Amino acid sequence: MRGSRLVAVGHYQPAKVLTNEDLAELVDTSDEWISSRVGIRTRHVAGPDEPVDELAAHAGAKALAAAGLTPADIDLVLVATSTAVDRSPNTAARVATRLGMGSPAVLDLNVVCAGFTHALATADSLVRTGTAKRALVIGADKMTAVTDWSDRSTCVLVGDGAGAAVVEASEEALIGPVLWGSVPEMGHAVRIEGTPPVFAQEGQSVYRWATTQLPPIARQVCERAGLTPEDLAAVVLHQANLRIIEPVARKIGAVNAVIARDVVESGNTSAASIPMALSKLVERGEIATGDPVLLFGFGGNLSYAGQVVRCP
Repeated sequence: MRGSRLVAVGHYQPAKVLTNEDLAELVDTSDEWISSRVGIRTRHVAGPDEPVDELAAHAGAKALAAAGLTPADIDLVLVATSTAVDRSPNTAARVATRLGMGSPAVLDLNVVCAGFTHALATADSLVRTGTAKRALVIGADKMTAVTDWSDRSTCVLVGDGAGAAVVEASEEALIGPVLWGSVPEMGHAVRIEGTPPVFAQEGQSVYRWATTQLPPIARQVCERAGLTPEDLAAVVLHQANLRIIEPVARKIGAVNAVIARDVVESGNTSAASIPMALSKLVERGEIATGDPVLLFGFGGNLSYAGQVVRCP
């Protein structure tokens, strides 16, 4: 069995930016209230003519360009999303069409906020076994389309965007073993339900679970990769809330790592948050090729998945 690696990453966000001051004109809130409770200052919002697959395709195209590859080089497209409107064609198929691909396998995964790390683990397994040669893995969500804009407890959190990574075979295992799981009996704590679907969550339950239960699991992810938290160059957690990211990162013990805080400018973009934050760290040169990076997604279903990857 071969190993696999990240070849390149890319991200995309809609042009429209919604500030906390803009939100204060919609609901009873303020910049101080939002910043102090969740750490978010801005978020990007897709328009009605910008579907999830369009966001995903933009991010995928950037990852392919960074890898020096063409769409024809990809034989597997995996898209993690929970906000696609249509069931068929799925989002991955629509991405393949937008990018002009040949005949890739096209799969959507819905593990909400942990979607990208689940999709990356799936691509890693398929590439290592030779089932796929080269995969395009995308996390994309349009959370603003499933938001109740009169509910200040949720509308202040969300944003739209997409992040992508190219995965291919390598001599070494540069994508570490995944550790994943869920707490099914608490799946009600984060929901996108109804017709039309609406995002809702039990914020305090999620906060307690994330800050108490997840740090030891994240440390186990490092152990599976043969590293200690002190070895990490960066930690990219799901960008849910700065009040969750900072204590979880501290409890993991990654004292030498850059901590991704893209939530401040992007909000909670669900499955897009991890690849988007990773792509920005790479773009800004805050991490170097070969650096060990912990990716750890968590949220909807009260599911989680994490792995240590080497920076492309």
